[in-house]
Amino acid sequence: MSEKNKQFIRRWFEEVWNKGREEAIDEMFGEEGVANGLVDESGQPLRGPEGFKPFFRKFREAFPEIEVTVEDAIAEGDRVAARCRVRGRHRGDSLGFAATDQPVEFTGMSIVRISQGKIVEAWNNFDFMTMFQQLGALRLDAPTQETPEPSVD
Repeated sequence: MSEKNKQFIRRWFEEVWNKGREEAIDEMFGEEGVANGLVDESGQPLRGPEGFKPFFRKFREAFPEIEVTVEDAIAEGDRVAARCRVRGRHRGDSLGFAATDQPVEFTGMSIVRISQGKIVEAWNNFDFMTMFQQLGALRLDAPTQETPEPSVD
């Protein structure tokens, strides 16, 4: 089971993200599946293929040549953990700001529970902060406003 689950997670990233096959979401993500760590417009975890697809479309539009490499996969029982490296070039406006044509590279991890050949639960932790920094949409070195000293009159 462990090797089969490692192959499954590698196939998920290859088919869904690298090849952009939206139909693979229907094939591999359970109807009642939950993707924790990825949220919809209301801030709720993505649920089922129909809940996952808007996130997929938005991200693939922003990064049409996205490449996700599974660098490590560890499996036990019905769960598999994958450590990934994500690379792409920001070519679409779907992240809420104009495309920058900037390259990005960041890492992430996903722990997935598989049942009957589909993802039924996932916990995702991808370094989107680094991604947004690389795109210039987030600056941690921005000057802070100094509080004026109270005057003593």
